[in-house]
Amino acid sequence: MPTRRRLLTIAAAAAACAGLPARAAPLTRWHGVALGAPASIHLAHPQADRLIARALAEIARLEAIFSLHRPDSALVRLNHTGRLEAPPFELLECLSLCAAVHAASGGTFDPTVQPLWRLHAETRATGRAPSAAEIAATLPRIGWAGVQAGPQAITLARPGMALTLNGVAQGLIADKVADLLAVEGLTDILVNTGEFRALGGQPQGGPWPVHLDDAAATPVPLRDRALASSGPLGTTFDAAGRAGHILDPRTGGPAPPRWRLVSVTAPRAGLADALSTAACLLDETGIAAMMAGFPQARLVGLAV
Repeated sequence: MPTRRRLLTIAAAAAACAGLPARAAPLTRWHGVALGAPASIHLAHPQADRLIARALAEIARLEAIFSLHRPDSALVRLNHTGRLEAPPFELLECLSLCAAVHAASGGTFDPTVQPLWRLHAETRATGRAPSAAEIAATLPRIGWAGVQAGPQAITLARPGMALTLNGVAQGLIADKVADLLAVEGLTDILVNTGEFRALGGQPQGGPWPVHLDDAAATPVPLRDRALASSGPLGTTFDAAGRAGHILDPRTGGPAPPRWRLVSVTAPRAGLADALSTAACLLDETGIAAMMAGFPQARLVGLAV
């Protein structure tokens, strides 16, 4: 799955172990990959290895639902046939969140842009941008109204429709991993699966400090909260950086380079992820209107 943001960094990582009481378990930091993106888990527990193994198993289970690169994933099977019987609960949960953000964003957040993404990726691979005629031929396959989801089945109403959940799934996976560790009794952890979810704060005290980018002087303090950032030019279709990867379902083209980075905090990372993605396609007035629908979410960074 194409990554959308890699600019977030944990501030003072080396200092995270400092100041721990002698009786406390040391901070364990796991680093790896989730959905093709750099990932990490920070926790302090005497059974850290066992807990991280459980978290990794959960990430693998969720990748089998949301990945666009696993031929057996639930999402790939839905895209291939246009119908998925007895869909996993997590996929239904994700689509429900998508529907809410789609409505609040005036339709700019639309996971049905996958056919457009495929068109742009394929034409850029040949060294050209898609033509206006190619985009016009693809747009009839776009539209959230064509997604019908229920416990019995998810269906895509028109031939050629397909979904990408790249603008929400990384956050949702962070939430699920945090939920799993909370059931294990952990109260101070930081999960990063491309988006951040903090459960409690740092084990030695204080919130988790997360920078919005490498040059940020003041980190965002996270405690029992999530942080997601999106930037339309964070990943590009070609090496020269001539096209963004967040696509506008209204025009079929990339998001205008209005914002370099949009950062949102919310109680859960899936919501923060979707809101930050949608905001890349909106002006300040549109962002404010969308955020008004989610009073527990906050815009914490809007960089030009």
